[in-house]
Amino acid sequence: MRLTVAAVALALLVTGCTADPEQPEPAPSTPAAESAEPGPGDGDPTDLGAAESEPVEDSVYPRVGDPSVDALRYDLDLTWDRKRQRLRGLETLEFRATTTGDSFQLDFAAPLRVIDATLDGEPVETDHVGKDLVVAAPVEADREYTFVLRYAGRPQPVKAPTTRSDFSTTGWTVSDSGSVWTMQEPYGAYTWYAVNDQPSDKALYDFTVRVAAPWVGITNGVLESREVVDGQTVTEFHLAEPAASYLVTIAIGDYAVRRDETSSGIPVTYWALRSQRGAFRDLTFGTEALEWIEEKLGPYPFSSAGIVLTESTSGMETQTMVTLGDTDYIRSKPVIVHELVHQWYGDLVTPTDWSELWMNEGMTTYLQLVWEAEDGEQPIDTVMENLRPVDQRLRDQAGPPADYDPRAFGSGNVYYCPALMWHDLRREVGDDTFWRLVREWPRTAAYGNATREEWTTWWEEQTGLELEAFFTAWLDGDTTPKPGEV
Repeated sequence: MRLTVAAVALALLVTGCTADPEQPEPAPSTPAAESAEPGPGDGDPTDLGAAESEPVEDSVYPRVGDPSVDALRYDLDLTWDRKRQRLRGLETLEFRATTTGDSFQLDFAAPLRVIDATLDGEPVETDHVGKDLVVAAPVEADREYTFVLRYAGRPQPVKAPTTRSDFSTTGWTVSDSGSVWTMQEPYGAYTWYAVNDQPSDKALYDFTVRVAAPWVGITNGVLESREVVDGQTVTEFHLAEPAASYLVTIAIGDYAVRRDETSSGIPVTYWALRSQRGAFRDLTFGTEALEWIEEKLGPYPFSSAGIVLTESTSGMETQTMVTLGDTDYIRSKPVIVHELVHQWYGDLVTPTDWSELWMNEGMTTYLQLVWEAEDGEQPIDTVMENLRPVDQRLRDQAGPPADYDPRAFGSGNVYYCPALMWHDLRREVGDDTFWRLVREWPRTAAYGNATREEWTTWWEEQTGLELEAFFTAWLDGDTTPKPGEV
């Protein structure tokens, strides 16, 4: 997730860095020097084993998501009538039931209306109350099913559990110009399709988006086709690696595209609305950012990379296709670095539960600050020491990073407090060990989920140190730990 405007201003203050006014031109394509490690989606496209999950009930937002469903693949065929602001959807969901029962449940927003539904080809009844879609059909644990849903309506965003100034709602959003964008952390995917909207349930995705030409729809993954059929632009995208629902994106508008490639051979696609002047001068820094991150974290872990610029005022690390808002702050280099680091920390390895948001944001913020320190030619030690008094203020305002106020989702405490924690651990274990483990962790749990216990235990095993007290003080404590005291 993006940092707030105030948080980024703070980061620039402590580093002494400012956004570079000289915007880079796209780097020329070069032969691949090192290819990304193969992902689970590189093999048989009918093999859904890579998307098997162990869904849980969320401890912070238990009303969203249902652990009885393990979504394996969503195939979404979406038609957007931009004049009437009406969405028609044909969804095919392949899923594994995790329990035996007379029904199963998905998250699905009330403004959308069910037209009809089938399970394994047989018509089924649905009960749609509020955000809950209950399908009256018996299912058996560990059996796989195919659920097909036709629906229509005028999707609306839902209120976000946050006090931040840069977003107050999540999900399907229509701008004043009529363009569409989505950001849905910690939830909100259910505003435009039926979904198990909790991060422990990753799934594969295929998208078809139809909109009146010349507008175009953009989603996650590789663009497999784009054509105009009967006056509609039809795009098809395939996301070959499992993704949590909050990491899915869709943007619809009058978009232009620019393509690039990293020195390691990763195709990078940039999308900007034609009205967004100078956008590509900012966005194409993403290629350079990816190359810097690969030096720190190893090969990029997905089949493609990209950024889509929308008319929002925030930004989001949506998997393979980062979603950015159209402000100078959101288009800045530090924010682009931040969202692209998330492809390793947050997207490749995703927290099981929203109490573990710090797992995404702490390491990502630390890598962002390391980049800013290098770019500003300042010692990272100086940057982080300037954050110590800030850490305490953030704990006072929103709680410890692993026990935050659920009404203040995405506050600075889950960014800067764990970033400072990682820096103190770096000084404890030494640079060589620290950077080796920072690089290795995403590969150990690749394409899946992890809990706090799994991650912290792994660090103990790899370093040979007793770190339970260290992590407890930093993640659960009301006061900022002093260097070396735990």
